Amino acid sequence: MTTTTQQKQTQAQAQSNELATHSLDLRYGDRSVIEGLDLVLPGGAVTAIVGPNACGKSTLLRGLNRLLSPAGGSVTLDGADIHGMPARSLALRMGLLPQQPVTPEAITVEALVRLGRYPHQRLLSPWSAADQAAVEAALERTGTAALCDQPVDRLSGGQRQRAWIALALAQDTELLLLDEPTTFLDLRHQLDVLDLVAELHSEAGRTVVMVLHDLGQAARYADHLVVLKDGRLAAAGAPAAVLDAELVKSVFDVDCRVIPDPETGTPLVVPKSTATRHTAAASV
Repeated sequence: MTTTTQQKQTQAQAQSNELATHSLDLRYGDRSVIEGLDLVLPGGAVTAIVGPNACGKSTLLRGLNRLLSPAGGSVTLDGADIHGMPARSLALRMGLLPQQPVTPEAITVEALVRLGRYPHQRLLSPWSAADQAAVEAALERTGTAALCDQPVDRLSGGQRQRAWIALALAQDTELLLLDEPTTFLDLRHQLDVLDLVAELHSEAGRTVVMVLHDLGQAARYADHLVVLKDGRLAAAGAPAAVLDAELVKSVFDVDCRVIPDPETGTPLVVPKSTATRHTAAASV
């Protein structure tokens, strides 16, 4: 094996994009949201974080991107504490789509997406052909190219969401954090976004961590599932290994059956019908 090959392999191993939390505590003032969380999010995989409302999903994502500083414990990227990394270095490796991003006033779609190239800019360096190509590719992949001159604040909720996803794609990082990327989207566009996530993972080996509400979509699109309840880890692993009726009842308080999806074979949660139970009770 040549020295160059060894160096490349060493570099690839050093940047596997594995995120981990170590006894992580996250708080808002005196309110504790995440407590003592030990978690490994595998590099090179698509991870879906699921759980009931207010269980800490979005808070965890903010902690993973250091938008929220730990009250205790730490977050590491390939073993290095993210709070010890220069901001630009972290931005070149990790992109984030927040849950409810604040749109700058009167900004157009293309101008918004161009902001994704900020971490790649150097002092006094001009906007490059590579920057423009990255922006145009992000617009095309999210179906927003035709909207490039439109003000973002005049778009529909779904169009606005796709514009923000385009910004995250233009940042061109190997690790992408998405907080409820299907929010405001109808079913077709939800699937379009999740198919895009799958393509980004398969084509470039990107590591993706996303918060989802739909358990079926999470099981279908994720390699790794993280289930939270009350700020603590309820389960983690391959969807087929962790998602069962007992877990759904324990975490979501929903009686269900978990069956193979007829299209993909992945776990599909089928809630038991309360209407059926009510009808049966009324007939007694």
